Amino acid sequence: MTYLPQEIIRRKRDGETLSTDELRFFVEGLNAGSITEGQIAAFAMAVFFQGTTMNERVALTLAMRDSGEVMNWKSLTLDGPVIDKHSTGGVGDLVSLLLGPLLAACGGYVPMISGRGLGHTGGTLDKLESIPGYNTAPDNVHFLRAVREAGVAIIGQTSQLAPADARLYSIRDVTATVESIGLITASILSKKLAAGLDSLVMDVKVGDGAFMPSYQSSKELAQSIADVATGAGTPTTALLTDMNQCLANSAGNAVEIREAVEFLTTSHRNQRLETVTLALGAEVLQTSGLTASPEEAQEKLRRALDTGKAAEVFGKMVCALGGPSDFVERIETHLPSAPITRPVLAPSTGVVGSIDTRSLGMTVVRLGGGRTSPEQPIDHAVGLTEVVGLGAEVTHNQHLAIVHARTADDAERAAANVEASFGIAADTTPEVRDLYERIVPQGFS
Repeated sequence: MTYLPQEIIRRKRDGETLSTDELRFFVEGLNAGSITEGQIAAFAMAVFFQGTTMNERVALTLAMRDSGEVMNWKSLTLDGPVIDKHSTGGVGDLVSLLLGPLLAACGGYVPMISGRGLGHTGGTLDKLESIPGYNTAPDNVHFLRAVREAGVAIIGQTSQLAPADARLYSIRDVTATVESIGLITASILSKKLAAGLDSLVMDVKVGDGAFMPSYQSSKELAQSIADVATGAGTPTTALLTDMNQCLANSAGNAVEIREAVEFLTTSHRNQRLETVTLALGAEVLQTSGLTASPEEAQEKLRRALDTGKAAEVFGKMVCALGGPSDFVERIETHLPSAPITRPVLAPSTGVVGSIDTRSLGMTVVRLGGGRTSPEQPIDHAVGLTEVVGLGAEVTHNQHLAIVHARTADDAERAAANVEASFGIAADTTPEVRDLYERIVPQGFS
């Protein structure tokens, strides 16, 4: 049946519920170019103000997923489920670098489609491109081969996966409609479900350094994703995790790759990072059927970590996607280092009671570790290391972090920004939580 785009827009503007066929027609026109940018903007604004039902979100997600290629893994006769994790992003959030190899070491296959840095949040692809030769945009033949051989491949979105999302998002970005829960859900899941997943876990950040502005909006997004993905045939749960401080000890690109490899190969592990990583892994191991209980899942993940199997998988992935075959063993010979390091010293003795996490992320961006315009190149060497956390007891002139910079002037400016990001008090005992809530699908309305 042929519909009129303006009628679809009018119906949504007036708060009516759109049918699956109407949404599919609109997405097909969006993808083919027969629907104008003005009509797309009007549709996005109507959705922004009127919202969407769960059934509309499922229909929109599936239509956007089907606007391009949907990966099919049956021809590879894999001996385990195809699983993945997605995060709303944060500062020092290197969980994907750890969890992908961990899940593969536990018997899953992980075709992880990741993104670049956005605003103050770091991007997994930017981090991996610190590795010489690592190809974040392989063709499908090489992508499939890497997943089959290594068990995991972390790459970027290709032009064949959910192309309708790329056009819709570019218009949302310039029409103040990015924050729509329904459109965010469809944007995230259209790409994830195009990867042909059997199950998914979602990491939705909460706090000062999170993408969503409030706890309630983070929870609403988590619930929407769990419901829509499960309704679309991919069992999904979500965790609300903390982003009121840097998740890892470092923030940047090469510095986070270093920490990831250290995490996988030694016992020197940030406790917050370990807690969040293993909790997310336990979720998807259960929904995929690889384990039957949280306890079994945690035990399996820890065994993969402590035996070095996950580190071995990480090395295989790097090699399969064009990086050095000895990357894990000789990491310092392959990763770039910044020429200037500058410690940031505590101005007083006390307890770290607050951290402006967003400011820390923007400090990395200003150093060159992120972008202020889409075409800007990334400096993979710069960033922050040895970042202290909430509740840490510090003495006067003790390190709060170490700045890695290209120039001395950059280091001085960054150090001042970092110092200003920490609130230190003599009698503060901040509440520190790593995990807030587990979100399970609730059905549709």
